[in-house]
Amino acid sequence: MPTYEYVCTKCGHELEAFQSMKDEALKKCPICKKPGLKRQVGGGAGLIFKGSGFYITDYKKKAGTPDAKATAPKAPATPAAK
Repeated sequence: MPTYEYVCTKCGHELEAFQSMKDEALKKCPICKKPGLKRQVGGGAGLIFKGSGFYITDYKKKAGTPDAKATAPKAPATPAAK
């Protein structure tokens, strides 16, 4: 269940509410008791990856496979003089 951020337009009180996505948005401020709460657009939390395939050690170079950096052609460091 997501956490929603609210701000009261009457008194300026800010709060967070842990609600289901199906729940109706809150309307009444718990401080001033007036119907002035507005749901804020939040950035949300970062993604949480669970399981294999999400760690750098899962993609380690296997023994006997060529390194991609070693096979790439190198560009000259300085431009050629005329």
